[in-house]
Amino acid sequence: MSRTERGGAQPRRGKTSKAEQRLLERVHLNAAGIDVGCASHWVSVPDDRDPQPVREFKSFTHQLIALADWLNACGIETVAMESTGVYWIPLYEILEERGFEVLLVNARHVKNVPGRKTDILDCQWVQQLHTFGLLRGSFRPEAEITTLRTLVRHRDKLVEDAAMVTQRMQKALTLMNLQLHNVISDVTGLTGMAILRDIANGEIDPATLSRHRDRRCKATEQEIAASLTGSYREEHLFVLRQTLEVYDFYREKIERCDDQIEVRLRALEARCEPPATPLSAPRSNRKRKLQDNAPSFEIRSPLFQLTGGVDLTELPGIGPYGALKLISEVGLGMHRWPTEKHFVSWLTLAPQNKISGGKLLSSRTQPSGNRAAKMFRIGAMAVGRSDHALGAFYRRLAVRLGKPKAITATARKLALLFYRMLKHKISYVETSAVEYDERQRHRIVRSLGKRARSLGFDLVDASTGLVM
Repeated sequence: MSRTERGGAQPRRGKTSKAEQRLLERVHLNAAGIDVGCASHWVSVPDDRDPQPVREFKSFTHQLIALADWLNACGIETVAMESTGVYWIPLYEILEERGFEVLLVNARHVKNVPGRKTDILDCQWVQQLHTFGLLRGSFRPEAEITTLRTLVRHRDKLVEDAAMVTQRMQKALTLMNLQLHNVISDVTGLTGMAILRDIANGEIDPATLSRHRDRRCKATEQEIAASLTGSYREEHLFVLRQTLEVYDFYREKIERCDDQIEVRLRALEARCEPPATPLSAPRSNRKRKLQDNAPSFEIRSPLFQLTGGVDLTELPGIGPYGALKLISEVGLGMHRWPTEKHFVSWLTLAPQNKISGGKLLSSRTQPSGNRAAKMFRIGAMAVGRSDHALGAFYRRLAVRLGKPKAITATARKLALLFYRMLKHKISYVETSAVEYDERQRHRIVRSLGKRARSLGFDLVDASTGLVM
């Protein structure tokens, strides 16, 4: 039995033929493809634009400028490149400044396109796919927002490094059997830092050290003195002094980074028109603490003007710094996503349905390192302990599906609210958990009534005797 008789004609694998290519419509006639590398970049343009349509350019700046000049001379209007590490960023910025339409393509998507090249270079394959409109560019915000995003991400990295140094300080204290972390909530707070600096300066008397206790500290001076009784070995004191110096260095760099973020934020604010409505009072009057790791400057007012009069801090679980990080990741306009479903899909907070033969095989969410999705998940965990409607929604799903899925579902709802507020310039209307539970009860009763009537029964309210 032949292969055709067994299963019908099988599609031919490998490189597409010239006849098959003619059947496809050329969407981008002036398209180029770039294979990005560490030391050099390979660039491909249409065959009729240059006698040598494939060229190699080194990654030096003058070579990148020559690359842009060559693309301009070849009449190229749009360029596609794979997102390889961070090597694409200098080239992307130069091409963007020159006015080219640049598509940053996920290498996984290029690899999954049928008809993978066999005897052509990667840049030629990317150029062919882009010519026929088979590639989709990754999201990248505007240049001003990208600058803000770089600073915010750098600040987060500094905070992470400072947290690692804090762990080293706690380890040095533990090696000396100083149980300070068991009597105060944070060793980097006012009481903890005052004690650590005194120890670094040579003071080892527990009674003297315990006098640094802040009046708001729950532990007594006697408890603090007992926790500071240990073996003050010289090598551990040396480690503690050095880690304290490194911690102070990181805190100073975080403050300088905050200054740069404020400058960029004020520059963006100056370009926007003042909103028609004034900014309302903050949702919480709680003073900022050092362990909050939030900038010390005012964030709500500039963000309120940047978003056109939308206060994103009204969303439960989203504070001023969280709103700033979200804006730095997704930008100020929602026009890049046609609908809210596109937005939550980009965030990988929507189910990735895999259907075959009309049967749902899987609906798991796609794993991703999207930083905006991480912020929404953090907000979902925070709102799960509140008396908001989203908190009641989270707790209801956590009982039925488990906490991980409840966090994802609540983060998706937060993302939808975020999209609607920015897209339609509307305010968030607060709903309490009691109102949510009451609506949920009405839905359940209505569903039970329909179910009972379909079976030939009536649903009767036991307290009133009325048919429901």
